[in-house]
Amino acid sequence: MTTKFEIVRPGSGNRSEPVTPKNVPNRGGEANPSGTALKEHFSAAVLRIDVVNGETTVLVETSKVLDIVRWLHDDATQSYEYLSDVTAVEHRDLSRPIEVVWHLRSIKFRRFLRLKTQLAKGAKLEVPSVWPVYKGADWLERECYDMFGITFAGHYDLRRILMWEQYKEGFPLRKDFPLRGRFSRSEQLRQALDANPEAKYSMEELNVADAFEELPLDMRARIASGEKTGE
Repeated sequence: MTTKFEIVRPGSGNRSEPVTPKNVPNRGGEANPSGTALKEHFSAAVLRIDVVNGETTVLVETSKVLDIVRWLHDDATQSYEYLSDVTAVEHRDLSRPIEVVWHLRSIKFRRFLRLKTQLAKGAKLEVPSVWPVYKGADWLERECYDMFGITFAGHYDLRRILMWEQYKEGFPLRKDFPLRGRFSRSEQLRQALDANPEAKYSMEELNVADAFEELPLDMRARIASGEKTGE
């Protein structure tokens, strides 16, 4: 580490004690002050600010995502230390753009902020990676890429994380993805076998699997029958 580690205490940047909100309106209400600060600092890059059920969502230009996230993280008046999620939304109305969503939390100020940007259908599905700011974005962005096909430019190792790397059926959380998959079950099995999953394991992991063959026949039979420990 190049800088001294500092403990961030919840609410340490607020002078008042936290109060549980009551009678929160569905639309409108008090906005997160970070929304106004973003509008003042980034001007035209902030397209819209919405407050729904007490949560503030800021719609921003795609090209400015990394700059905005970096400012929210680094600026002492914002201090969004924690990226809790990166995801996407594709609406039933396929004419609507795909939305990429970032959930940010400031532990210091006890604030939650949702950032969104929109990607038009038919255009390149690419947004800037926020991994340079939040190292925790690594697997979050890989999952979003794996499920939605959204590319995070600048990610150092963008590849599938839930599906295998040779998976050819597309992106399972897109609305055009069929519930039973694009290929027949036999074709899915053939592709899985062609992937040679054994090649992905170390020799130590393979030795554990090979050890089964060295067990006594009666023990192998009990394991194969599904017998549980203690039965």
